[in-house]
Amino acid sequence: MVLHYKEYGQQQSPLIVFLHGGGLSGWMWDEQVTYFSPNFHCLVPDIPGQGRSINESPFTIAGAAEQINDLIEQKRQHDTVAVVGFSLGAQVLVAMLGQRPHSIDFAMINSALVKSIPFAKTLTKTIGLAYPLMKSRSFSKIQAKSMYIKKDYWNTYYDESCRIKKEAFTQLMNENMSFSLPSNFDKVSSNLLVTVGAKEKRIMRDSMKNIVNSNANCRGVIIPKIGHGCSLANPLLFNQLLEQWIEHDRVISEKIEYR
Repeated sequence: MVLHYKEYGQQQSPLIVFLHGGGLSGWMWDEQVTYFSPNFHCLVPDIPGQGRSINESPFTIAGAAEQINDLIEQKRQHDTVAVVGFSLGAQVLVAMLGQRPHSIDFAMINSALVKSIPFAKTLTKTIGLAYPLMKSRSFSKIQAKSMYIKKDYWNTYYDESCRIKKEAFTQLMNENMSFSLPSNFDKVSSNLLVTVGAKEKRIMRDSMKNIVNSNANCRGVIIPKIGHGCSLANPLLFNQLLEQWIEHDRVISEKIEYR
């Protein structure tokens, strides 16, 4: 299974790995790469089944986590490793932490669903009936707007959405809705920052609280006036939040801390 990724910055610098959300790919982190690559080694993979990592193998969060953990071990040349995940990428990050509880120094978990939805498989089949909407340009624009995707990226977003096959889409949705915290999450030694937008659905805010309450190393942040996708909605604010946390272990004052 081939994992596509891009690298930026100096390889001897501290490593930051950026994991995108479902239906997106590495381009969603362009603003972060521009900001951080002068001082960090940035690694931006396309999660298996997405972007340029599309293949015929069934997608699993656990499998993606294992691949990216292996990639980090291959690429790290500095003691410090930080991983940032959004949505599906945040679920992959949580799974990575469960698999290797002591290998990541800083983990920023953005908008991770960790409360499994009852009857997920049945619900996935229902959602699968809406699969043709993914090829609708008007529906795609509505989805893009809800995730704060800029017009310059819409064609890329739409083209990548159209390349996802129905079977892969339903498998991805089932993995997403069935995901829960690893049983050993309380043993993870990373410095953990967990964020959610104040305008996100209640289940997402509850998931953030579950993560924070499951590990003593967690700090939770509710980002005001933003829904699903802070890094795209307000890149500068997101970048400053990440930078201050990694470099100074501080959450900037514009945020609402949960704990």
